[in-house]
Amino acid sequence: MTTQEQWNILENYEPAFPERLKASSLKTLQMNITYRCNQACSHCHVDASPTRTEMMDLETMEACLRLIQNSNIETVDITGGAPEMHPHFRYLVEECRKVGAHVIDRCNLTILEEEGYEDLAEFLAKNQVEIVASLPHYSAFTTDKQRGKGVFEKSIRALQKLNQLGYGDTLPLNLVYNPNGLFLSPPQEELEKDFKKELHEKYGITFHHLFAINNIPVNRFLAALVRTGRFETYMETLVQAFNPATMDGLMCRHQVSVRYDGSLYDCDFNQMLDRPCNIAQNIRDLDLETFVNRDIVVSAHCYGCTAGAGSSCGGEIVTKQAV
Repeated sequence: MTTQEQWNILENYEPAFPERLKASSLKTLQMNITYRCNQACSHCHVDASPTRTEMMDLETMEACLRLIQNSNIETVDITGGAPEMHPHFRYLVEECRKVGAHVIDRCNLTILEEEGYEDLAEFLAKNQVEIVASLPHYSAFTTDKQRGKGVFEKSIRALQKLNQLGYGDTLPLNLVYNPNGLFLSPPQEELEKDFKKELHEKYGITFHHLFAINNIPVNRFLAALVRTGRFETYMETLVQAFNPATMDGLMCRHQVSVRYDGSLYDCDFNQMLDRPCNIAQNIRDLDLETFVNRDIVVSAHCYGCTAGAGSSCGGEIVTKQAV
């Protein structure tokens, strides 16, 4: 399914997203530096896989670094694909840390078990990189069903290696949960307790927080919904759970997503739909003063971030009391 076909489906959905959104700051630069990945997960909104070849070139990376150096950006959120597969990943991390930026690596864990990446965990620890790691569930059956046979076992070994290096203790280690079906994520606090209990009792693993993220209807997930005739059902679930209390904390209001070619998007999901920001469509053209006050490009997929307790790259947006 092409990005235009996806956009047409979402734009034609009724009811349309009810709110106009404006950006309010630029605290986080999320950099999608490659669509290449050592996995091809069924829920992946990036449509990443080992066959993808898109990579951010060094010139574009340097443009991002200049923005980080000359702005009030606090956090650089590096994602992919498997961002660690980019040949300049380590250079990017080191340069960001030199200027005092907090760096997040969105890691699929299994990359730490791949040949050629044996010292990756040590590199991340040395540079005090926060790891946000995907782990669909604390059971092998559920994880492997979503991500492929053997992924759970590799993920457990990777988490144990990270724990040995201080992750989950003095170094930040957070896990990400995505539902494996047509439902919203369960309450994050309760789910986090279950994850911590199961992973510690069975494997001795510790981590800081669990981020529960709703599945957003784009790319592979949207295609599967349409193919199986379940698109309307899932969208109705999201619409019925729309929560206006999530609006102030939406990630698109405080960060921007940069594609491998320097194109700018209000969020990673808009990037996958190829709907760039309506002001400054490339990192090289960005004027901070006007950019932080831009209107955000919205469509029906935005219901995914505003349903229930909300959903962002950092998990729930609002507390249980505000839902």
